[in-house]
Amino acid sequence: MEIERKWMVSGWPEADLPLIREQFMRQGYISVEPTVRIREEAVSGGDTSYILCFKSHGLVARKEIELAIPREKFDELEDLVGLPLIPKTRRDYRLPDGLRLEVNHVDAGTDTEFWYAEVEFPDMASEENWKPASVGLEHYLNDEVTKKPGQSMGAYWVQTRLHRSAGQS
Repeated sequence: MEIERKWMVSGWPEADLPLIREQFMRQGYISVEPTVRIREEAVSGGDTSYILCFKSHGLVARKEIELAIPREKFDELEDLVGLPLIPKTRRDYRLPDGLRLEVNHVDAGTDTEFWYAEVEFPDMASEENWKPASVGLEHYLNDEVTKKPGQSMGAYWVQTRLHRSAGQS
């Protein structure tokens, strides 16, 4: 079960947080309802993995199944998708309370580029009680979009890949 909250942000956090890792990703969607996603994840200075992911409906909590796939299958699925994948840079930071802050820079250098941050929680009680101020990030995490429709990466895919592709046909 994935339990997370999401905020729109304007860059990397200025707070002095320990950086856990940086990843360069490309992701695309076979389906957005239900979510079926492919993603290439290259850890800075490390390995590259290829993931096939399934997600159930939900805004805060939802089932998530991730399967590692070979590069060849990823390439076949990317070809099946037939649209440019979404590039993202993600930096994971350790928060003072032990949780992890994931900050993403999406489609850098394009007219639709944006930044968002997520915090994952071990259970619903932790999610409900957690406040950005508890880790000194009340100013950075001040635009929460967790429960706002249309704020998922799947919705961004539809808006920037599917709709633009349909308009060019």
